[in-house]
Amino acid sequence: MTPILGRLRPRAALLAAAAGTVLAATAMTAVPADAVSIKSQPLRHIQLLAVNDFHGNLEPPTGSGGTVSPGGGRPAVPAGGAAYLSTHLKQLRSGKKDSFTIGTGDMIGASPLLSAAFHDEPTIEALNLLGLDLSAVGNHEFDEGYAELLRMQKGGCIRDKDGAQNQNSCAAKDLGGKRFRGAKFDYLAGNVEFTADGTPLMAATHVEKFHNGAKVGFIGIVTSSTPSIVTASGIKGLSFKDEAEVVNKYAAQLQAKGIEAIVVLMHEGGSAGSAYNGCSTLGGAARGINANVTPAVDVIVTGHSHSAFNCKAADPAGNPRLVTQAGNYGRLVTDIDLVIDRRTGDVDRQATAANNVIVTRTVTPDAKITDLMDRYRTYLGPIANKTIGYIGSDITRSTNAAGESALGDLLADSVRADQSIAGRGPIDIAFMNPGGIRADLPRGDGAVTYEEAFAVQPFSNYNVSKTFTGEQVKRILEAGRLPVSGLTYTVTASAPAGNRVSNVLVGGQPLDLAKKYRVGANNFLIEGGDGYTTFAEGTDPLYGGVDIDGFASFLAANSSASAPYVVPPLDRITRLP
Repeated sequence: MTPILGRLRPRAALLAAAAGTVLAATAMTAVPADAVSIKSQPLRHIQLLAVNDFHGNLEPPTGSGGTVSPGGGRPAVPAGGAAYLSTHLKQLRSGKKDSFTIGTGDMIGASPLLSAAFHDEPTIEALNLLGLDLSAVGNHEFDEGYAELLRMQKGGCIRDKDGAQNQNSCAAKDLGGKRFRGAKFDYLAGNVEFTADGTPLMAATHVEKFHNGAKVGFIGIVTSSTPSIVTASGIKGLSFKDEAEVVNKYAAQLQAKGIEAIVVLMHEGGSAGSAYNGCSTLGGAARGINANVTPAVDVIVTGHSHSAFNCKAADPAGNPRLVTQAGNYGRLVTDIDLVIDRRTGDVDRQATAANNVIVTRTVTPDAKITDLMDRYRTYLGPIANKTIGYIGSDITRSTNAAGESALGDLLADSVRADQSIAGRGPIDIAFMNPGGIRADLPRGDGAVTYEEAFAVQPFSNYNVSKTFTGEQVKRILEAGRLPVSGLTYTVTASAPAGNRVSNVLVGGQPLDLAKKYRVGANNFLIEGGDGYTTFAEGTDPLYGGVDIDGFASFLAANSSASAPYVVPPLDRITRLP
């Protein structure tokens, strides 16, 4: 198969496809403020504005996920929201003609309802409006399969009428509007190839020529762990190559074309053990990749780990290299001043600097983004009001003396039954974190709408299964009482720590401490969230769909208007004094 190449935008100058072909175009013009001839300036300044892991957060994210903590004892700042992000980007670009806006993946996927209900088409439209120029793909861009990713790039509609799986495509077209036209920016996926013949899925590189004469090459890659964290059927026939090896390959090709200033957009990240705008020590996957990426690369802009940092880390030649990340959900923008030596065309790394800017909500929101969201809120009505199941009584989060709740049990059951992961191997045990249950499920007229179900699980986590030993399962139970499915046990409150849990039965059989069990939970919990660190010890992860879809499917399969879902007895956890 041939690679899918992004469209040339009016302001783009050069597009280098994965095979290394460079296509020329034109860039916007600007007059230096001091009226000095560009040729007489020894240094050229390029502004790069970077965003990562937006995850369709068009509306301002809520709770702690909607703030940024500056550190130093300063209070958390409300941040995020596409309309505010757009205004901040415009302000940051003001007076800078040589500005380029980039993303490092997961711009869509695991999104809130306003975007998820429309296959993330609203987010792509918003990214077009706020001026995104280029982005690497992330693993979540593959959530609905690579064919859907290509549709996000090229446009077109899914013929699903009023919405399969509680989603709808081209809602505007259904109402006499325009079809979805796809991304105006180009996606890069340098390390994603068709296994059969090695041809690239999408372009690997892009070269931008700026008014001041500077040329900057960009290489886009996604984490090589993608096959283990997305649904297998969606990426069947694709191979995900080693990040550093692919970057080194394309960096050499760019240099052969005379491009010395090279920036990597990488959907893989790490941590820096510091406040949002600092760096103590670069850690995680980004550290190892940086150590193996050629010194020809001048800047690595990362994503995936939802961290915020601004580091100078040594490349293999021992020279400092900028490595950054802007948190997630559009709460931060990394403003990079890329300084290029006019004589060599290479980056002056000592002069190059970055600053993570908080996307505050104290600015005037962009009216075009606001109008876009208002329009999709109107379209959302039929989806939000769609009946997905029936219940015979209120199902609440309130717990009994043992810490068990009806809603927690229901959600744990939906994880264990979720065919997006259980279809690839039975799940023996499933857990739910109580903090992830954000609302009760009232009976009302007995019909449960999609919007009501989404209010219960609004985080758009995805369901995951891992392998654990019985001993690890017991440690999870000892750490605290979680809603559980497929397992019953007794907890003795007065017993010493580590010996409070007994009589553990899995599927009616005693827990075998040496046996391996398949355990499911949402990605937040199974990665060690809420202090349940033993979950991080699980192996062989299989990643499924979004948790709300599993919940909706479970209700649909286990209830009807004539036979509503009946809450089972709360007998999975027995508490003794």
